[in-house]
This record gives sequence, structure tokens and C-alpha cells, in this order.
Amino acid sequence: MVTIVVPGYSAHNKEWLEETTANIKTEGEIRPIYWGHWNDPSVKFDPLEKAQLLDGISGKRVVNIVAKSIGTLVACHLIQRNPEKIRKVILCGIPLNDLMEDSKEIIKAAIKNIQPENLICFQNDEDPHGGFDALKGFLSGVGTDINVVSKPRTDHEYSYQSEFNKFLLG
Repeated sequence: MVTIVVPGYSAHNKEWLEETTANIKTEGEIRPIYWGHWNDPSVKFDPLEKAQLLDGISGKRVVNIVAKSIGTLVACHLIQRNPEKIRKVILCGIPLNDLMEDSKEIIKAAIKNIQPENLICFQNDEDPHGGFDALKGFLSGVGTDINVVSKPRTDHEYSYQSEFNKFLLG
């Protein structure tokens, strides 16, 4: 098994990536994903292409995913590619305010491929990229009983590693 940690777009997400990777307690390999554009602005960021790379990294292994912000879209592309190898998924701060409609549809379709007990979403109440109420409304059209955890914050920070562990180990 491999647990893939997929950060948000901007370079300040490197801290979240490293903190989350260091504190995840699960069996198998824990694989942090560093974006190339953090060091080289000429590197193109394409969520579908990134998902294809992650699919290659994971191979035939069972996969857990912990994703934040635009990393949630990358994770959903990965889920769409191989839903049968996905074990548990944690989505943090889905950036609804920043996504095009086709990307939102990819997220909905991917979520439908995951059993509700294997998926948890963390969304800060007033996340500037899309708050808890917006996400609840968005997911109401998916048709499954998704666990969405509201956090009383007004930012886009998601350092809830102890809760990530409880979910991954449960």
C-alpha cells in the first residue's frame, strides 16, 4: 500500500506537505508529491497529467490519498483512472471558487466511485476558496452520504493530521 500526499498549487503548501507526510501514521509507503513549478515556474501544471504520473508511481498497489486544494482535483483524476485500487481518500479544502465547471464534474464523478465510508472531506467554514456551506451544497447533488467535517476557520490551512490518522487507521 502507498499513501500519496497531494498538496495545493502554491509553494507555501510545501510546509503542509512535509508536516502531513511526517505525521501520517499508516502502513506501507508514504509518498509526498512535490510540484515541479515550485522550483521552476516554466513547468506546466496540468492536473490530469499529474494524476497520470501518480498512477504510475502507485503501480498496482492499493492507494490512500490525502489531498489539499487543487491537489483534490489531481486526486479525483487519479480516482477516475483506477477506482478499484483506491482504499481511503481525504480531501481538504476543495477550491470550489477556483474551479471550472468541468473540473467540478470530475470531482463529483470521482466521489461517486468511492464508498462513503472510505471518503472524508475537511472544509473550513469560511475557506476563501470555498467554505463549508458551499461544499455541502455542491456535494448534495452527488447522491451519497459523504462525511464532510466543518472546521471553524477562515483560512485555507488544513493541519488536521490526528484526524487524518484516525480516519486512515479506522
